[in-house]
Amino acid sequence: MTNLGAVLQQLKQERSRLDKAIAALSEVTGSTKWNASMEGSRPQRQLSVAARKRIAAAQRARWAKVRASKKAN
Repeated sequence: MTNLGAVLQQLKQERSRLDKAIAALSEVTGSTKWNASMEGSRPQRQLSVAARKRIAAAQRARWAKVRASKKAN
């Protein structure tokens, strides 16, 4: 069996190297957040129940049209 202590030490060194690289990149981009791309985004909108029902009905109609065209062929 391999020397688990040596493997653990190597993993710790790799983690330390990656942490340093992440810190350097965070300084360059001016962000300390992991998900910097989401920083300026708008919050998600919530649809009303009526809007969800309209969308669902429209999608059901589209699928019905597809199924009808498949039966016709």
